Amino acid sequence: MRTLADTVYSESQFDELCELPKSGSSLENPYVFDAVARDLKAMAERGLLEIVGEGAVSTGQDVLIDHLTFKRMA
Repeated sequence: MRTLADTVYSESQFDELCELPKSGSSLENPYVFDAVARDLKAMAERGLLEIVGEGAVSTGQDVLIDHLTFKRMA
């Protein structure tokens, strides 16, 4: 079963900047967005993509990723 991060990755173009979409998708929920962003960061550690921009927001006790831009490498 594919994850949302797998889908975003496979739909991105090689060597082009891609911003993780937020509005109008299942990623509108900040916790879902954060989870997918963290999955993409794990993919970056494996060399599949490069994170080129990231933003986070504090929501009480949690710090959630609220912006992520990446470039697909593989």
